[in-house]
Amino acid sequence: MSIELPEPLRGDKPATYADRLGRWYSKRVSIDHKKRFGQFFTPEPVAHYMANLLQPREDMFRLLDPGSGTGILACAAAESLILRAKAPKRLEVEVYENDPELVPILDKSLSFLKDFLADRGITCLITLKTNDFVLTNGEALSDQLADTPLLFSKEPKTPNFDIVICNPPYFKIKKSDPRSVVASSVVHGQPNLYGLFMAVSAAILNPTGELVFITPRSFTSGPYFSLFRERFFEKMKPERIHIFNSRTDAFKRDEILQENVILKARRLDKWATKSSQGHIFISSSNGFNDFHLMKVNRENLDSILDMTSSEKVLHIPTDHEEKHIIKTIRSWQGSLQTYGLQISTGRVVPFRALAFLRQSERLSEFTVPLLWMNHVKVFKIDWPIQEKKKPQYMKVVDESLPLLIPNETYVLMRRFSAKEESRRLVTAPFLRGRIESRWLGVENHLNYIHRPGGRLVDEEAVGLSILYSSSVMDIYFRTSNGNTQVSATEIRCMPLPEREIILEIGRMAMKMSDPVSEIDALVAEFLRIRPVSKGRKQSMETYKTTPDGIQELIAVG
Repeated sequence: MSIELPEPLRGDKPATYADRLGRWYSKRVSIDHKKRFGQFFTPEPVAHYMANLLQPREDMFRLLDPGSGTGILACAAAESLILRAKAPKRLEVEVYENDPELVPILDKSLSFLKDFLADRGITCLITLKTNDFVLTNGEALSDQLADTPLLFSKEPKTPNFDIVICNPPYFKIKKSDPRSVVASSVVHGQPNLYGLFMAVSAAILNPTGELVFITPRSFTSGPYFSLFRERFFEKMKPERIHIFNSRTDAFKRDEILQENVILKARRLDKWATKSSQGHIFISSSNGFNDFHLMKVNRENLDSILDMTSSEKVLHIPTDHEEKHIIKTIRSWQGSLQTYGLQISTGRVVPFRALAFLRQSERLSEFTVPLLWMNHVKVFKIDWPIQEKKKPQYMKVVDESLPLLIPNETYVLMRRFSAKEESRRLVTAPFLRGRIESRWLGVENHLNYIHRPGGRLVDEEAVGLSILYSSSVMDIYFRTSNGNTQVSATEIRCMPLPEREIILEIGRMAMKMSDPVSEIDALVAEFLRIRPVSKGRKQSMETYKTTPDGIQELIAVG
């Protein structure tokens, strides 16, 4: 970039200057350019909060920022470290940035950091690398060809660091991408690049080294990150989590609609095998402007991350009610599999089935219903509807039969919800005989629960629909899921109460004229769980973060 860069102002500290450079740069590049590199610059208050979470155990540090941008996180971390009681006399800082437009800006920011530290008697050795971080350090992951459960090489050839602090790029890459290939031991399906940054960063941490990342929440659950969670949490022990309740405030100036979390973890090999796994602090705020009002909860780590489970889902409760719901539901012993049930995804992919779709027809031996997401409401199937764009019928021919399912009793569930929709789980029973047709078409954006080799009874389908439609189950799902997608894998792993209770809920609901208004009351009555409060404002402990990174109790709300 040939344009003259802004100079530091009098009294500037490194993070403030890096933030100013970031705002200056963002005004001069296109949105497409920022999306191509996954650039969402960390606001200064967030950078300082992340830096203050660090609690290193040595007096000399090797610090890594693998997705540096303008260097604000490295600068904030350095500022935080020199304020500690045992301030380091020497810092080694390594940063990565592969956007050529940003490199000269980052270089200027880091030069100011080096001078700032030198004025305070601290030597700082800075290494700026412009190559790809994942490809450069991917060898630290277990050999991709070896059949091994380990995330980390026993003798990594890459350097080891005491601290990693990062706001990585966020975007999906193909499984054939060289970065996916080098990180194949943690990749499942189409990975998001930020997960590879986390895995590789953890791999090059020293024992007891610390990692602080701000990322989307999607890694906490779901099939795409299941292998990542298994490998990552084998070595990394979560110590603190901060969740932003607003999807817009964390990166408001970049107009990012994303549910973000800050994770602070420490590398402690085999930590989960210890009888006492310790505690974790979970905090929340709407954005960074209300950090001073954040609510903090201290939890037993094993209550939010069950390392004995197959999926290792990370639940993030933000109040006492959510904590109670997680504990209650995790105590249930049932599941879809336990009761001989399966959840499958609708077989009809519209663009592949165009020859069989019909806009307006009458039901007949050769024409059957096609159910879409918009036909499924809370505890209600509404078909047909006044829909002019989407065909609501399918033609029955030999070629279309593999796409159809028998007209039996099912539980239908939307696979997606809108970003700000009040419910993440939208479910309804489809009872056999409701529509006179031998077959049904179920579009690919719907999941359906069924009993292979048998039939769901109506009471069972109604009871399950009531349960999944309840606020209790919705909250449980949201504490582990930051996506709008509801995957079959996640529903398959959700615990269920005793089957007889599900049947009783169904029988009672079928006697009601308007069961929708009584969903939460029914679940509370039969499962002996407290009804979800409307405001859900719970008494929580309020903390402040002191300069040495310790969260200090300042009030009880």
